[in-house]
Order: sequence, then structure tokens, then C-alpha cells
Amino acid sequence: MNTHTAVSDLADLLLAQGLCLATAESCTGGLIAAACTDLAGSSAWFERGFVTYSNAAKTELLGVPEALINEHGAVSQAVVCAMATGALQRSRAQVAVAVTGVAGPGGGSRDKPVGTVWLGWVTPAGLVSEIRQFDGDRQAVRAATVDHALKKLVSLLRQEHAR
Repeated sequence: MNTHTAVSDLADLLLAQGLCLATAESCTGGLIAAACTDLAGSSAWFERGFVTYSNAAKTELLGVPEALINEHGAVSQAVVCAMATGALQRSRAQVAVAVTGVAGPGGGSRDKPVGTVWLGWVTPAGLVSEIRQFDGDRQAVRAATVDHALKKLVSLLRQEHAR
């Protein structure tokens, strides 16, 4: 399944379940929202996107507590979960995807090397998060993040739809 197919499948699932999507992106800088809105008719299921590249934007736009960022770092499970729930609270959507990571080429550390990405998804069934390590240059890390974020959301919604 390529990214375009994932977006098409996502659209079908959201429309079938009467749900709308919000995105909260840091390291991808709006690429997930762009992939979604590349599909004609996406206004029926894509509600809004937040590009919160800076820590201040995460706090101001999504309500991520500054103390949470200071304690765990912007690239963390705690922050991506707060980003995902904040996107829902500050939109009219029922589903959200959030990403925060180190796309490179700089900014990595021993604990969080380049390619480290935390992803979070909120669906009617709840909140799911995971950490991934993507290989390649900045463009490859960002593309892999978009691809994984969308495909995992499709998978989660399919599981819920089957119940």
C-alpha cells in the first residue's frame, strides 16, 4: 500500500464511520496534512492540521504543557500523546494523528538519534503511540513518517470498523 492508497483507504474508512481527522505535526512540517488534502473531496473528512514545529507552538496551539516538554523532551511518548489529544480538543475531529521526531541531519543525540520518531493516534477506541527508528536522510525520514502514520491509522480504523 503506497501513501496515496493509504489516504484513499483512510478517506473511505472515515467517511463510512462518519469521522473527521485532525493532524498534529512537528518533524513532518505538514506533510501528513498535505498528503490527505491531495485527495479531491478531502474536505468531507479532513478537519484541520496543526504544524507545531517549535516547543512554543506545541504549547500554544495544542495545549502541551511546557513542563511535559521540559521533563521528557519534545521527542517523547508523553509529548506525542499530548499533541494527539490536544489536536482533538482543539478541533471538531474525532480522530487524530500526531508525530514528533528527529528528521536530521542534525539534532540527534545518543538517546534520540536522527530518525527517531514518536507517533500517536487517537481514534474512538482510544490512544495508541509508538516509537520508530527510520533510516535515511531528512527527506527519507519524513517520507517514512508520513507513510507509517497514515498506514497505521488505516489499520487501527479497520480493526475498529470490523468490531
